[in-house]
Order: sequence, then structure tokens, then C-alpha cells
Amino acid sequence: MNAQSDFSFETGYNEIMSLKKKLEDELKQAIRTGDDLRKRTLRMAISAIKLAEVDKGEPLEDSAILGILQKEVKSRRETIDEAAQAGRHELASATSDEISVLESYLPKQLDDKELEALARKAILEVGASSPADMGKVMKLIMPRVKGIADGVRVSQVVKNLLEQS
Repeated sequence: MNAQSDFSFETGYNEIMSLKKKLEDELKQAIRTGDDLRKRTLRMAISAIKLAEVDKGEPLEDSAILGILQKEVKSRRETIDEAAQAGRHELASATSDEISVLESYLPKQLDDKELEALARKAILEVGASSPADMGKVMKLIMPRVKGIADGVRVSQVVKNLLEQS
């Protein structure tokens, strides 16, 4: 490969590297550098991915791996809530740090305005006019926001918009 090429081995490799491979490579790097937080967090995430692969009987696609990472983030958010209620602020802080590591592998989440715009569009598409139509709207919008918006957040936005109708 010559120096004038726009394509470098590293760039090309990263574009086609699976998310699982990226996590495994970054785990190795965390072990080498002694980054205990990243090492611990990535080990737990990779274990969850491997367990899901065993259950399914085949390797997971990146979209399924993103779903697992999102579940891990959600689980840790619940842990933070429980730790805060129990007065265990050190656990809440450590868990918050783990969330930061996991979120670095997730796509950017929709902001409130983007989510509301998508919800309004879905409401118009299904002709929803009351909270009773929430199921129809959610069925349409959830596949569109998978991986980029939390289901609880989507549900709340849709509910608020339908109640305003």
C-alpha cells in the first residue's frame, strides 16, 4: 500500500472489525495498561455477549451486541438507584464509571427534540389521537429508534404527546 492512498490498513480494519472483536481488543489493551475499570467492565460485557451466543448457538451480529450493551447500561442504572437509596455512594459512583465505559461503545443517543420529532411523525403515520393508540405508535417507532433511544424515554415522550392531543 502506498503512502498516497486514502485507505490505511488501520482505518479499513476498524471499519470492518466486529464490535465483539473491538471489545476483546480493548480488553487486551486495558490489561496491558492496567486500566482496572475498563478491564472489569469489558470482561463483564464480553461474558454477557458470550453467554448470549451460547444460548443462541451462533455468533451474534453487532446489532444484538449493542442490545446487550444497552441491557448492561440499564442494569447498572438500576444498581445506581438502589445504591443511592441504600446510601452506598461509593457503589453508585463506581457503577456510574462503568456506565461511561459501556456508553463509549454505543451509538449517540437521540436528544429530546429529535426524539419528539420522530414521535410526532409516528403519531401522524398511524393516525393516533389519544393515549389508547399508544401501542400502535410504539410498535411503529421502536424499530426506528432501536439502539439510539431508551424505550422508557420513548414511551414517556409518546405518552406526553398523545395526552396533549
